Amino acid sequence: MDYRIIYRSFIHSHYLSEGIRITVGLTLPAIIGSYLNHEGIGITLSLGAACVIMVDNAGPVMHRKNAMLVCNAVIFISSLLTGFVVGTPWATGLLITVFCFVFSMIGVYGARAGSIGLAALFVMVLNLTLKAEGWAILLNATYILCGGIWYMLLSLSLYGFRPYKVTRQALGDCIQVTSDYLLWRTAFYGRNPDYDQIYSNLLDKQVEVHEKQDLVRELLFKSRNIVKESTNTGRVLLLIFLDIIDLFERVMSSHQDYKQLHQYFDHTDILEKFRSLLLEICEDLNETGIAVKSGKPYMMGEKLEQSLRQLIQDFEALRDQERTASNVEGFIGLRNVLNGLEDIVSRLQTIQQYSTYDLRVNKKNEREVNYERFVTHQDIDAKVLLDNFNWKSNTFRHALRVSLATTAGFIVSEFFPVGHGYWILLTIILIMKPAYSITKKRNTDRLLGTIAGAGIGVLVLYFTRDRHLIFGVMILFMIVAYSFMRTRYLVFVTFMTPYILILFYMLNPIHFRSLISDRILDTAIGSVIAWLANVLLAPAWAYKKFYENLQQTMEANKNYFRDVASSFVGRDVGITQYKLSRKHAYVALANISDALNQMLAEPKRKQKNATDLHQLVVLNYMMASHTATLAAIARDGTQFPVDPGYMPVVEAVISNLTLGEEILQSYQIGMGDNPKTGPVEKGIPVKTGIEEKKPVFMDMDVPVKTEMEEKKPAVMDMDIPAKTAMEEKKPAFMDMDVPVKTEMEKTKPAFGDRGIPVNTGIEETESMIGNRTVPDLSQEAPVRAGPKDHEAEESSTRQGIRHMNERVAEMVGLRKKELEKGILESETSRSLTLVKSVNDQFNFIYKISEELLKNAKRLTPNAPNS
Repeated sequence: MDYRIIYRSFIHSHYLSEGIRITVGLTLPAIIGSYLNHEGIGITLSLGAACVIMVDNAGPVMHRKNAMLVCNAVIFISSLLTGFVVGTPWATGLLITVFCFVFSMIGVYGARAGSIGLAALFVMVLNLTLKAEGWAILLNATYILCGGIWYMLLSLSLYGFRPYKVTRQALGDCIQVTSDYLLWRTAFYGRNPDYDQIYSNLLDKQVEVHEKQDLVRELLFKSRNIVKESTNTGRVLLLIFLDIIDLFERVMSSHQDYKQLHQYFDHTDILEKFRSLLLEICEDLNETGIAVKSGKPYMMGEKLEQSLRQLIQDFEALRDQERTASNVEGFIGLRNVLNGLEDIVSRLQTIQQYSTYDLRVNKKNEREVNYERFVTHQDIDAKVLLDNFNWKSNTFRHALRVSLATTAGFIVSEFFPVGHGYWILLTIILIMKPAYSITKKRNTDRLLGTIAGAGIGVLVLYFTRDRHLIFGVMILFMIVAYSFMRTRYLVFVTFMTPYILILFYMLNPIHFRSLISDRILDTAIGSVIAWLANVLLAPAWAYKKFYENLQQTMEANKNYFRDVASSFVGRDVGITQYKLSRKHAYVALANISDALNQMLAEPKRKQKNATDLHQLVVLNYMMASHTATLAAIARDGTQFPVDPGYMPVVEAVISNLTLGEEILQSYQIGMGDNPKTGPVEKGIPVKTGIEEKKPVFMDMDVPVKTEMEEKKPAVMDMDIPAKTAMEEKKPAFMDMDVPVKTEMEKTKPAFGDRGIPVNTGIEETESMIGNRTVPDLSQEAPVRAGPKDHEAEESSTRQGIRHMNERVAEMVGLRKKELEKGILESETSRSLTLVKSVNDQFNFIYKISEELLKNAKRLTPNAPNS
């Protein structure tokens, strides 16, 4: 681990910038108030700023501005109403119950709306200590409103001063996490790789990749001043993002049978050389990300290019020395890996050229962008809220849990001698989230962070007597805490606690010792109440929604495969339809991966069929991976076989996936929830887990997005390729892995817009099952034969696969004979690579669809057999 790189990455990140901005926004009103002998007013202004910070998440500036305006109005009303009822226990308890339910329910409108609700609850809890009457209540609410307006103006002013900074920093993070993902893939080329562990790490890392790419999409494609403008900076940011998505897709779409590669080449050092080059690419990609964040150009040195040329020479020397008829399959697979590395290096060079902001380079690479259909919008409709007022809605149950838990916390604080009872309520509202697993983790992090932070605070105050130095340490703790709030919740709480203790010490040093014990005790009480509510009050167990998510994933994969396969049977669906189906497939894959992680974090007794469900997740990733490989062949610009004879396989795959969906849907209905018609969470797309962390002040932790909103891929090639997690034993044809591409090009023509005849140089392959009319592959067309035609369909499928494989087997046999005769290059070798590549992908996808159907039936014993 290179700590210098970590340090450089951190100081140029938007996390540190945000941490500094939040610290300034919170401390400046308090400092000015103290200087003017109005310390109380200054702190109240900071409280208002703290509430607005909670909704100032990274995103389009218009969304941020609207959210902050609404938040200011909400916290003013919340402060006003709370001030009127404080002092009357029964009225206060009623207000807490109603507010917690209402402001938790508005989470159906998305993460920003949820953060506004959390801000309202936060200011309500802190105003429970208010001792004021009459006009003083209105004055207090006005100060809070002024503090919120102050922070809103500060945030928007800084954005106007450097409008591209956050986007640039987020884009750099996206490049760096892509480098991290590629780094994990290098383990495939090491000695004795642990495939299960590697795939598990890749699954987790891809969730992070999705999260980073989503943030950049939001910043780029919902900001009209970037998308619509003609400035060079805006174009550069767009082009870099589109190319990093292309690079990531190239990494994902060319999976190999690594076990087979080790069998062929472990007696040589060629795989270790491949791994060394991959490590160099990772390092260069990481440096590129840091350069993009800092706004400085970066170009790779000669070392990486020399390493690539040397690897090509080593591969060719090994091939000329050891290639025989028995190992030709291994060299085809290794050649495919090398092609992929050449492509990745080429794309990396292009991204680095963009980082120079050279107008000549950028003008040559301008792309027509049409993003409207790829951006989703959240409409504020009262019907959405009303539809979720039922027991099936996870948001409704969560709102009830929060309401009952906070009411219980208020009763405890009223009837038991606790010094700062409002800390109990703060702990509850900040820990409890709709998902059981997230609440559990935050509960643990909160408790451990509070204890560790209290210890740090005591040590600082014990060894430091100078008040100016103490104040400086507190500012440092604030910056560190807010810089890690999006990435490390435990670190955030650990540094948040000592700065709060130091703040209270500076305000009232006499009662500091009791303050520490109160802080730990109240946090512990709140944690226990939150834990009990999370376990006992209708928890949202992930397995209950897993089958619905799985069904949606299979449906998205089916549509994705259908649109890609259309090109190979002579019916291209076009670029927009293809990218839309790809977007939905990758969104569904992100959902199912998060749902699986949530389920595995729950109690063992609730992890129903966890092993089998994990297998289904892997199969879905395999399905999307091989579909992406087919798409890569189609959009490579090279010639590929177009033949209606692939149609029986296409129809069989669609039929298997459709039947699997129906089986899972019937099982979900049997569990008491209809995924198609149930009113569950109608306000937002079904998602399960990527957290969108929110800025916080003092105890205002981030509202976690547990129903992960549908990703917002935007234009052209911005979608994310599916994860290529493969089992150790792949369903292969003739145990051969084949390359997706035969040569690398710097600029890839778009799918459906290649601009060249698809069969130039390669005659259209004969139909494998006679002359067939190309059927309708539209997503509205029937996809599965009826029961009477089922046997005929199976026969047609077997015949299609047999003809498809016999043709390639004949070509493979001919190629082996050529090698035995010493013929190294021939027309057969060139045609075999492409035709076999397409055929193998159809073989893989068909077998995966069969496995998906078989696993779905095994999970649902009462499922029909056909």
